[in-house]
Amino acid sequence: MTETITISVDAMGGDNAPRAVIHGAALALRERKNTRFIFHGRQEQIAPLLEEFPDLKGACEVRHCEMVIASDEKPSQALRKGKGTSSMWMSIQAVKDGEADVAISGGNTGALMAMATFCLRPMEGISRPGIAAIWPTLRTDIIVLDMGATIGADARQLVDYAILGSALARALFDQSSPTVGLLNVGTEEVKGLESIKEAGKILSAASGSGFTYHGFVEGDDLGKGTVDVIVTEGFVGNVALKTAEGTARQVASYLRSALKANLMSRIGALFASSALNALRRKMDPRTVNGGVFLGLNGIVIKSHGGTDEIGYKSALGLSYEMARSRLIDKIGEGMQRFPVAAVTAPDSSEPEAKPA
Repeated sequence: MTETITISVDAMGGDNAPRAVIHGAALALRERKNTRFIFHGRQEQIAPLLEEFPDLKGACEVRHCEMVIASDEKPSQALRKGKGTSSMWMSIQAVKDGEADVAISGGNTGALMAMATFCLRPMEGISRPGIAAIWPTLRTDIIVLDMGATIGADARQLVDYAILGSALARALFDQSSPTVGLLNVGTEEVKGLESIKEAGKILSAASGSGFTYHGFVEGDDLGKGTVDVIVTEGFVGNVALKTAEGTARQVASYLRSALKANLMSRIGALFASSALNALRRKMDPRTVNGGVFLGLNGIVIKSHGGTDEIGYKSALGLSYEMARSRLIDKIGEGMQRFPVAAVTAPDSSEPEAKPA
């Protein structure tokens, strides 16, 4: 008998919640029949939507939460206000209590990270959790982190992310020793900030402990898929993610305009419709929606707040796969192979070099 995966959902998180959330869950259920949902939010808004999706209604539970965290609330304020009462907090609490395998929210990213860290606590040996994204490339999908959890990570945190990202690659892609690269301004060892160079030395010495260290990679390697895991700090990672999403939309817009430019273009588009549809799906950011919070004693997924039901379906599918692949166990195995707690971070009093 197939094991049931239970997903705890902040039904009120996101610009289009709860409709997009509920509709996305209905779409996800069609593909993975052994999924059960716990929806946290305002019952008077959720219940009518479930009437539209009878199959989903029979595979879920609704837990009323009146408190909803606003998208513009500061993490500290949201934590004080919503701890123990908000739909966001309760979705995470269900994971801590063992009622759900994974939690997901499209709400305020900072608030979600604060609540997840406070409720689930970081794993032993992990200094700070990170946010990982599945990144489509010319070669295959890869893992990129951090996507914004920590701004200005030091060497110790970058090493943490390498361990966490390689564990995610093993869980998601079934790779025994994924390749890891540090995002830098050049591939030469003398380039970059001191924190990146120090992290490179540590990872080079530990290569083979559940991952293979490739060395420094540059921005264009994000699209090439040069390595399986690319590690960076949160500011750069978040900018790279938003730039890639914007570029995908820009190229798609250019393509649509070109195909409608004249009669011959429209005729050509008609004959190439199958290939164009495949390209459109490949470039659609909604199909790779969902950031994984790594380094916590439980799995939390962050959906893009502005996405629609297609995006939520993708994020829920990612949630399912993370729970099914036993991500937490694989991270624990990676920690045993390479005990991060034994890593000595560089002296913070040393000045950082400017990028070359």
